[in-house]
Amino acid sequence: MSRVINFSPGPATLPLSVLEEVRDELIDFRGSGMSLLEHSHRGKDYEAVHNAANADLRELLSIPDTHTVLWMQGGATGQFAFVPMSFLGGGVADYVNTGSWSKKAFESAKFYGEPRWAGTGKEGDKFVRAPMTLDLSADAKYVHLTSNATIMGIQYDAFPDVGDKPLVADMSSDLLWKPLDVSKFALIYAGAQKNLGPAGVTLVIARKDFIEQGAKDFPEIFQYRYIAENDSLQNTPPTFAIYMVGKVLKWVKANGGAAGMEARNRKKGELLYGLIDAHPEFFRCPVEQGSRSVMNAVFRLPTEELEAQFLAETKAAGMVNLKGHRSVGGVRVSMYNAMEPENVAKLVEFMDAFRKKHG
Repeated sequence: MSRVINFSPGPATLPLSVLEEVRDELIDFRGSGMSLLEHSHRGKDYEAVHNAANADLRELLSIPDTHTVLWMQGGATGQFAFVPMSFLGGGVADYVNTGSWSKKAFESAKFYGEPRWAGTGKEGDKFVRAPMTLDLSADAKYVHLTSNATIMGIQYDAFPDVGDKPLVADMSSDLLWKPLDVSKFALIYAGAQKNLGPAGVTLVIARKDFIEQGAKDFPEIFQYRYIAENDSLQNTPPTFAIYMVGKVLKWVKANGGAAGMEARNRKKGELLYGLIDAHPEFFRCPVEQGSRSVMNAVFRLPTEELEAQFLAETKAAGMVNLKGHRSVGGVRVSMYNAMEPENVAKLVEFMDAFRKKHG
């Protein structure tokens, strides 16, 4: 079997060693005579998987005792509604606009209160930065931002100061890309299918006192506090997805933890953006340097015809899923934790050869 280099923005590439481990355990999980897919979420075999994933995540992100870890379903899109449903209560919330996903979160909040834009990364008709200066409302129940805008290629390397306002972040595509001060956030949510594991589970890291303030006028199955009280086992969780996230967390630990991921990811970013910046007449990145995503680099070529040719030739060379989102076009290179630096180097070599041929 020949594996392609998969630059998909999500579901994204997973570490090969993790896939091999899962393959080897798929039929008979640790001598139990059955697959983890078949194990009860109430049994001791799955309990060990669940507890290990919790413990490893807490260790890797240095999650303080003030915060709890929840394993949920519905994706980050579900959290667009969960957050305002729990905390907005007809009031005001501040949202930061960095593109499509933040706008979807904003629209969901309208069902439960009055969201307002406290900042935008848009300039003219393009999104170019992750805004650090925000116009915050004194009445805001929380401040919401998207840490990495996968479509626009914009990422927060550091976060804006929101004072005493609860900070809520959608970190679906970059959680654990580097060390993080979790204590600064009231709630973090992330769909796993980009940087943490497969589709099917949504990770939430929430401050305990914050979720205790959540509304109670809707079914408890949708309440963060109820999920926390039941250790995410209030009903059957996506056990196999959590198991795979647990495997990825072990892989992260074996590769230097969060600090190791940062070194690995910055190397990839430097390789790719180094070539782009060296040849601005051929590669055009619309994002300001300080806001460029290390997870999802976006750029354009001189013409759409050249972009189509580039995408066809990279696919023929075994490098797939490089097409930019349909709403913006161009090229998008997704380089999550599991993407090997040498594969990015292969792409950069190909890009340079393509430039020399067509520049």
